[in-house]
Amino acid sequence: MISDPYFYAVTIPAVLLLGISKSGFGAGFGSLAVPMMALAVTVPQAAAILMPVLLLMDVLGMAAFRKDFDRDLLRFILPFGVLGIIVGALLFKLLNAHTVAAIVGVFTLLFLAQRLVFPPKPNSPLPPRWLGAVLTTLSGFTSFVAHAGGPPISAYVIPLRLSPVKFTATMAFFFFVVNLCKWIPYAWLGLLDLRNMTTSLVLLPLAPIGVWIGVHWARRISQALFYRFLYAGMFLTGLKLVWDGLVA
Repeated sequence: MISDPYFYAVTIPAVLLLGISKSGFGAGFGSLAVPMMALAVTVPQAAAILMPVLLLMDVLGMAAFRKDFDRDLLRFILPFGVLGIIVGALLFKLLNAHTVAAIVGVFTLLFLAQRLVFPPKPNSPLPPRWLGAVLTTLSGFTSFVAHAGGPPISAYVIPLRLSPVKFTATMAFFFFVVNLCKWIPYAWLGLLDLRNMTTSLVLLPLAPIGVWIGVHWARRISQALFYRFLYAGMFLTGLKLVWDGLVA
C-alpha cells in the first residue's frame, strides 16, 4: 500500500471530486482526478488505483438514478464506447498519456468556445449520429488511457438537451459498462497489482461520500445552473489537461 502522505493529500480531494462528478453535479470535474493524482504517482498507476473506486461509484450512481436513464441513447453509444476501449488497450503502450490528455483538453476547449461563440438556439438541430459515434469512441479511448472520457461524450450529449437527472443517469450507466470493460485489459497490461489494489481499498470509503454529495445536489438544481456547472467543469478540465500535455 502507498504510505506517502503527499499522495493522499492530492488523492483524497481527487476521489471526492470524482464521486461528485459521477452523480452528475459538477460533471466534467471527474476528469481532473487522474491529473491531480499524477502529481504524486504515474498516470497508469493513478488510473489503476481508481479502478475499484470507479466501479463502486458507478454502482452507486446507477442505484440512485436507475429509473431515469435514456434507453435509446444508451443503446446507440455503448458499442462505440467499448470500441474506444479496445483501441485504447491495443495502443496503450505506444501512447504518451500526457499527449492524449492534451488532445482531449484542446477538443474540450474548442467545444466550449463553439458553444460560447455560437450559442444553441431552442430549435437548433440535434448533433448528427456520426458525430456521436466518433465522440463516444473517443470517450472510450480516453477513458481507458486516463479516465478522461467525460469531455468527449459530454460534447455529444449536452446538445441533446436532456434534463439534469436523465443526463446523469445515462452517463452513470454508460460509464459503468465502460469501466467494467477496462478490467480485463488493465489486468493484461499488468496494472492491477497488489500495491495498487490495496491502496484503492483504503480510498473506497470516500466513494459513497462523493456520490452522495453529488446526488443530493443533482436533484435540487435547475437545468440552467446544472449546465453552467457542467461547462465550468469542462473548462477547468480542458485547461488542466492541456497544461499537463505541455509541461510533460
